Amino acid sequence: MTVVTRFPPSPTGYLHIGGARTALFNWLYARGRGGEMVLRIEDTDTERSTQEAVDVIMQAMEWLGLSWNRGPYFQTRRFDRYREVIDGLLADGHAYHCFCSRERLEDLRESQRAAGEKPRYDHHCRDLGRKPEAGEDAVVRFRNPLEGSVVFDDVVRGRVEISNSEMDDLIIARTDGTPTYNLTVVVDDVDMGITHVIRGDDHTNNTPRQINIFHALGASLPVFAHVPLILGPDGQRLSKRHGAVSVLEYRDMGILPEALLNYLVRLGWSHGDQEIFDLDEMIDLFDITDINRSAASFDLDKLLWVNQHYIRQADVDRLGNLLARCLHRRGIRPSDGPRPGEVVELLRERVQTMVQMADQALYFYAEPGAYQPEAAAKHLVPEALPRLEALAEALGALENWRAEDINRVIKDVAAAQGAKFPQLAIPLRVALSGDTVTPSIDQTVRLVGRERTLSRLARAMEFIRSDGVNGGKNTGKNA
Repeated sequence: MTVVTRFPPSPTGYLHIGGARTALFNWLYARGRGGEMVLRIEDTDTERSTQEAVDVIMQAMEWLGLSWNRGPYFQTRRFDRYREVIDGLLADGHAYHCFCSRERLEDLRESQRAAGEKPRYDHHCRDLGRKPEAGEDAVVRFRNPLEGSVVFDDVVRGRVEISNSEMDDLIIARTDGTPTYNLTVVVDDVDMGITHVIRGDDHTNNTPRQINIFHALGASLPVFAHVPLILGPDGQRLSKRHGAVSVLEYRDMGILPEALLNYLVRLGWSHGDQEIFDLDEMIDLFDITDINRSAASFDLDKLLWVNQHYIRQADVDRLGNLLARCLHRRGIRPSDGPRPGEVVELLRERVQTMVQMADQALYFYAEPGAYQPEAAAKHLVPEALPRLEALAEALGALENWRAEDINRVIKDVAAAQGAKFPQLAIPLRVALSGDTVTPSIDQTVRLVGRERTLSRLARAMEFIRSDGVNGGKNTGKNA
């Protein structure tokens, strides 16, 4: 038997983190067994479904590298097939027309609630045995069995048993003839040969209803695996209030796709104590039988830690391209500074995201703005002026603009000025970047370049001189 899984997003919004994990679990299970994953767009909610949402979902899937083997199938293009199935269920006595008005149903629910009963349809039209006349509105209801139970073995949750008396005669076609979710899902799973349904456990209540429809169609059941939801740090279901939940928001935050996949696979699945998995390991090791029964908690700090690991390991040229895109979004041309790959090598150990890297790389490509006030007040001071003047002269005369030669010049100037290395290196950092924190100063100077280094030194020295004119009190503002 060929394993066939499916990922069926509804195009009413973005692809969220929970949906991405579901897609990943389906993708891994199919790939690890030489099977297929079907992409199915469940767009029967025509009022809320949009092409923009479809595009965003597919863009997110492609960014994550979760390619599908078949599809995308769109449910709105299969309405003829659903009508055929509904007609067959009506003909076989597994469904019936219901003529109850909205007002009657609302009154029924209110009376049941008042009596302390569970609201449900009272089978008023179940045995009428007639079709709607011309112009008459009617929905189609599935004739759910009245006796017995639905029993199935969920790979994650274990044995599940629901009495048929607890279930309603659910609507499978609206008055306008459009099919409803539980009907379309079953028809699609049968037609597409789905062998394993891996989805969030918020769908568990739908499963017994769908199983009865499978039985009515004479179809074999797929294997069900209902995955616990992802919770926020407060123990509540993950939502916008916990921060970014769209997959593409994490891309825009500077998270690498392989890092997000690695983090997601560990939200509810484990293999011993191992935390880092490359894609091949995920495919080889993942099994739905190892999915945890308890809900997973989303931890942004853990995701950032995983992302930092992958930034340190990733190909330099690839990260350079990502850095260049981040700079472009800030209106900065990478061609105005060093090759991005060189900056990556300098900064990759210091950041957790590509956005952080871009933030720290700005001064390599553009003049820094105002000096950080505390840094300027402490380091761009009169006693630093002769040291910076001597350094500017020595660097201006330097023949080879290499890190080792720059390092030697800084040391020589510091010694000649009777200063320690940091007493010259830190004011130099402030002059170049606006703050006291940079990578190694010799590599920083090398990548900033000769012309910009000398220009920024001149600016810093003028800042100090102007401050001296103002009484020697450093204001932290640029001259």
